[in-house]
Amino acid sequence: MTAVVGLLSLASFSASAAEPVDPIEPVEVKNPALVELGKMLFFEPRLSRSGFISCNSCHNLATGGVDNLKTSIGDYWAQGPINSPTVLNSYGQIAQFWNGRAKTLAEQAAGPIANPLEMGSTHEHAVKVISSIPGYAEYFKKAFGDEKVDIARITEAIGEFERTLVTPNARFDKWLKGDKNAITAEELKGYELFKSSGCMICHNGAQLGGQSFQKMGSIRPYQTTNTDEGVKAISGRDQDRMTFKVPLLRNVELTYPYFHDGEAETLEEAVEVMGDIQLGKRYTKEETARIVAFLKTLTGDQPKIVYPVLPPNGPDTPKFEPWAPKPEGK
Repeated sequence: MTAVVGLLSLASFSASAAEPVDPIEPVEVKNPALVELGKMLFFEPRLSRSGFISCNSCHNLATGGVDNLKTSIGDYWAQGPINSPTVLNSYGQIAQFWNGRAKTLAEQAAGPIANPLEMGSTHEHAVKVISSIPGYAEYFKKAFGDEKVDIARITEAIGEFERTLVTPNARFDKWLKGDKNAITAEELKGYELFKSSGCMICHNGAQLGGQSFQKMGSIRPYQTTNTDEGVKAISGRDQDRMTFKVPLLRNVELTYPYFHDGEAETLEEAVEVMGDIQLGKRYTKEETARIVAFLKTLTGDQPKIVYPVLPPNGPDTPKFEPWAPKPEGK
């Protein structure tokens, strides 16, 4: 019996190994207390200046880890300059943010807190707020061994929680593992077209993306009114203009609108534009429909999150600014 199970496992592995993509797998949780603290902080609006914006505001776990807006809304209703990428399956990417300015999930978590267009606070104020809430003390002690609160611990906890936000058991993953009935013939044709077109040059790895930076418009220039310059903002090199981290395709049917500027409202539009400007291909309606059908097989089990009850303010919790129109000139 053991030998039969071993042969079946080997066959399943071989089927997966024959394809240029691996299934998404659940992650091992090494410090449950740190993950639980991170979950609370992920949903914690008091990390923002207004007390209304949390990480989940832009990376909503109920909607594929995004906010489904063209560009996100932040502090004092500020319109962000770029589309919010999904937080699901974000662990293991080459970097974080569209321009790769953060190397880790913890480093990424630190950015929005102090960004005036996002959460609008400062790291110092965020630490002061969390430190003043007595209910957090026991969670920090369980996670770190003592009650000390600093920005490094806050972001480490958030990053560790985000690391667990994977979506296994997509129908395509089941197909990779040997269940040939998990996807339809039409979806399989879409996958084969996806491969033969060259899409996997950029969209590869278990996440089907997130492993490289590519220029948007390698064959034909991408037309947009969005002023974000991509990696150039970090490197300062003109050749890096319009170069962005390749987005993940896992759960892509949920993460509309698409591209760094949110200009593509549907998967069909995104496939047609990418085929044109990246590959020099003009897909027929039938071909587009097949690729889209394949992409929809990449939706996995969404994180089953029990939303935490956040501890109430302490007597010394700093007062938040009122949620009102931003004063003129500020």
